[in-house]
Amino acid sequence: MAKNKSFLNKNRNKKPTANITKNYFNKSLFVMGLKNSVPVGLGYLSVSFAFGIFAVSKGMKPIEALLISMFNLTSAGQLAAVPIIASGGKFIELALTEFIINIRYSLMSILLAEKADKNFTAKKRAALSFGITDEIFALGYLRNGSLKYEYFFGLLPIPYFCWSIGSILGAVAGNILPQIIISALGIMIYAMFTAIVLPEAKKQKAVAFCSLLSIALSLAFYYIKFLKAVPAGFALIICAVAASVISALIFPKKDEEETETAKETAEEITKELKEEVKKAEKITKPKKIKKQKEKTN
Repeated sequence: MAKNKSFLNKNRNKKPTANITKNYFNKSLFVMGLKNSVPVGLGYLSVSFAFGIFAVSKGMKPIEALLISMFNLTSAGQLAAVPIIASGGKFIELALTEFIINIRYSLMSILLAEKADKNFTAKKRAALSFGITDEIFALGYLRNGSLKYEYFFGLLPIPYFCWSIGSILGAVAGNILPQIIISALGIMIYAMFTAIVLPEAKKQKAVAFCSLLSIALSLAFYYIKFLKAVPAGFALIICAVAASVISALIFPKKDEEETETAKETAEEITKELKEEVKKAEKITKPKKIKKQKEKTN
């Protein structure tokens, strides 16, 4: 009896030699990610279409606009890069501009890494980090529980391909459509950013002040003679950094205020995403019912 007890205790203390779920890929989570990303992809089509027109208007070829979208995947960064490339700007100017504009993605990556589960390894994070955008970050970060790599992987394909397809369609349309229509569609980019900034500017004085200050600085670089010599990329960096620093000094925020505003913005994003997901589910449900009826028949 004593021997049997000691044998049982040894077996209880033994750890499993292999993790069965280590290489398991959860398809249902991947499909869920695909479904939730449909509204984001549809939104990207219109924005990337405008980018394609904008790129062609600056003298780029449609294939060049497509390659920029495929290898960059950042609306603000791409819009800032096109004039620098078109004007023959220096590489350091382009690199610094992209760094300043896209530095927010590094902060998003840190937050996603903290939320990621154990199976979301460093290799998978490095591979999937390319697809992080503002909207994809929101979908991943605001999901309940830990972030599974299958779900995050499902969020990437549809927005990526929609962004690329919209860019090439806009670039081709830019070569076919009349100049009057191209000029009208070119305003879409500026209208989009205005629509993003205005609601926040109405709520917060700091955002309104920072926006107006950046506009004033950019106008100074455009109209004042000795400032005109500064390349467009460096002018953008100076305007962005100066406006941000001055606004931060004039409107300092306490930790409590920052957490409150972060919670409010997170709640607003979740509401919007839930509504978009419901719309996407309404579109996909009839197709599922049809397939089930076909199988039963």
